[in-house]
Amino acid sequence: MNFFRYVSSLGLFAMVGLVIGCSGSAAPVKPPLPPSQSDLLLLASTALCERKAEFLKKHSPTTHTAKDWGSGQELTIPSESSASQGEESYFFDEDGVLVGALFAFPKGLDLKPYPVLRDTLSQLKPSVEFYLNVAQLETRTNMESSALLETGDEKSTTQYLVIGLGEHPILLQASFTIDPYVRLFSPYRREFLERLRTPAGGKGGQQMESQGDEDKEPFSSLQQFARGQAAQLAYCGDKNYDIAADAYQKTIVSGFTNKVWLAEAHHKLGLAWEAKGRFDKAKTEMLQSLALRPNIPEVLNNLGTVQIKLGDKAAGLSLFEKAVVLRPNYALARYNLAEASEATNPKRALSEYETYLAIVEGIPEEADRIAYAKERIKVLKQ
Repeated sequence: MNFFRYVSSLGLFAMVGLVIGCSGSAAPVKPPLPPSQSDLLLLASTALCERKAEFLKKHSPTTHTAKDWGSGQELTIPSESSASQGEESYFFDEDGVLVGALFAFPKGLDLKPYPVLRDTLSQLKPSVEFYLNVAQLETRTNMESSALLETGDEKSTTQYLVIGLGEHPILLQASFTIDPYVRLFSPYRREFLERLRTPAGGKGGQQMESQGDEDKEPFSSLQQFARGQAAQLAYCGDKNYDIAADAYQKTIVSGFTNKVWLAEAHHKLGLAWEAKGRFDKAKTEMLQSLALRPNIPEVLNNLGTVQIKLGDKAAGLSLFEKAVVLRPNYALARYNLAEASEATNPKRALSEYETYLAIVEGIPEEADRIAYAKERIKVLKQ
């Protein structure tokens, strides 16, 4: 049993918040992160996003075992055969892409010989602290105060489960994942904690008792939603809207108990259909999203874009206007409203372009739209 002293928010928006409102754009850029350097030998022979076929070329069938991981597969290398001296588990999605890895040290790995990692951990604040039973932990009592620490880079997250924070840290688990899957690879999840209590492991993430709020949702839905995000936002190579559409449809079939998740799945499926040129389908999904969760500016804006592409400019204008009423500093909706207003209301278009420029001043990612807006302002003022 775990007794919690403190639990930070590990809920829904940790995953959804990164992407709500993105219209098929590249993976979102994180704010500056703490250092993630390590002198510990982890992920040495592979890398996130590697194809399973390439992984298998470097690891013969006799060195690992395989089992289902939802719609994907988990390949595990036992500690006696691994370079890290821990149990190494590699998780591939149904498309054969490595989306996460977990390194477990049930006896505890003393980090004294790893000064770089110890320095990194000293600069991180725990996201969760709790008591944990560790069956095989050497030289300590079984009940230990543990902490989960996070760092990473722009597209991936590294998490460390550590006891003895301070001068003598002991590593129990480390996980690495591309960001859409981050909550499915937290060492805090019950199925991974069970590997410390029972080192042989559990029966697979989707079959274990829930641990955090997000785990109350069907594993298959969470997994497919993450797969859709990874494909739609180009976390592993180019954007792939065929995979994204397939993943979000499977997400919806599996279902979410939380209507915010379900609404966003419909929204994201709509964006995938839009990118594939299936505007009627995109409209249907976005309307379904709004039926579940009305008045979301990003969905209204994206539906407005779809309506314009379907030839209903009046509906598009109305949706853009509603989006900016709900969120006055919504730059993209201002820009879309300006473009859509030029033919019928040039004065309104001029005002919206100027408002858009005031909002996005100094944002490098908006450079192309800024240049276009400035050009249109010159034309409209003539």
